[in-house]
Amino acid sequence: MSILVFGATGQVGRALSERPDVIALPRGRANLRDPSSCAKAIQDIAPRAVINAAAFTDVNGAEHAASTAHMINAHAPDAMARACAQEGVPLVQLSTDYVFAGDGHAPRPPCAKTAPLQVYGQSKLAGEDAVRGAGGAHAILRTSWVFAAWGHNFMQTMLRAGATRKRVSVVADQIGGPTPAPVLAEACYAIAHQLITAPEKSGTYHFTGAEAVSWADFARAIFFAAQMDVEVMGIPTTAYPTPAARPCNSRLDCSSTLATFGLRQPDWRLCLPGMTRLVQATRRAA
Repeated sequence: MSILVFGATGQVGRALSERPDVIALPRGRANLRDPSSCAKAIQDIAPRAVINAAAFTDVNGAEHAASTAHMINAHAPDAMARACAQEGVPLVQLSTDYVFAGDGHAPRPPCAKTAPLQVYGQSKLAGEDAVRGAGGAHAILRTSWVFAAWGHNFMQTMLRAGATRKRVSVVADQIGGPTPAPVLAEACYAIAHQLITAPEKSGTYHFTGAEAVSWADFARAIFFAAQMDVEVMGIPTTAYPTPAARPCNSRLDCSSTLATFGLRQPDWRLCLPGMTRLVQATRRAA
């Protein structure tokens, strides 16, 4: 029996799909705009566990497509969670730091009060509530600033900018934990397997890379790893307005996750050299 993964083409889903016991469903086999198709896939495949790594992640776009964001981020997980509860299999649901308002400076524990600032965070929080309400074994895993050598992410954006510019301006007052997608995928996989035999571990958890940094310092680390001579000018959030508000404090307390599941918090800096080399090699070959 296999682990069923929704979101095969995403950053985490792609990493999970490399495992031999994973069935990763692309959009053609499970349309998240049609939640019933997601429930049917679970019933037809009868997996040992389900990982939902799929989401509507266009934070700015969600402001103008709220119904679509809620369909994908809330209604689809609701259908998945109900099907999982009916079939007796655990669900790992990826969520986000954007469920918090992002005030203060301390890392948020999983039990902290939620108060999303934008439609994206509201839709993801609604998805969390639906998963909890379904009554089955589950782990809601909040993360932040996911990056990989594939897909659309901040690292890719910086490498593209650095290829043509010697100076970039990056927000310096938003702080969070960059999270390598392959390591996040390993965490999801490990948690899913533990929930199969220990459903009492169900709950809400956090998992990010360490240590927390600003976007500007993350950019500097990316350019250093890629051996690119690019100056990063730190700017305040107010100097870079976007349609959707962003939390300034995205620090997440991961201690309960590490203790419950025996995981280690990744050092995101160690992942950068290999990832940047792979991106650069891929672009040279294109």
